[in-house]
Amino acid sequence: MANEKEKTNFPAVPGWFDISTPDSSQTRAFYQEIFGWTINALDDTYAMVSSGDGPPSGGIGQAGPESPYVGVVPYFPVADVEAALAQAEKLGGSVKMPPQDTPAGRIAVFTDPDGNNVGVMSS
Repeated sequence: MANEKEKTNFPAVPGWFDISTPDSSQTRAFYQEIFGWTINALDDTYAMVSSGDGPPSGGIGQAGPESPYVGVVPYFPVADVEAALAQAEKLGGSVKMPPQDTPAGRIAVFTDPDGNNVGVMSS
């Protein structure tokens, strides 16, 4: 178990989600119909998702042959993306998508010991 210094101390609430899919236009329509989400397509490969007038809370992206994952990934806020990945690896996880910068901040994805994809993000 991680000692107190290694814990993130952030709430266990995702700060973002991504749905990576082989058919993003179909997936966008599906979730828009079910949840009434507002979909704002940035281009042919990625759309921001919100539940109305508020800021985006997730995205739906087109998965290609080189995509690191297909499916839903929750992103949890952390102070340091690299430190969180190192801790995940130390505890038996593996890096699925290395750290990268986005307009919203730094992100990465790891796979936990049970095979679940989990993202970390910092602003």
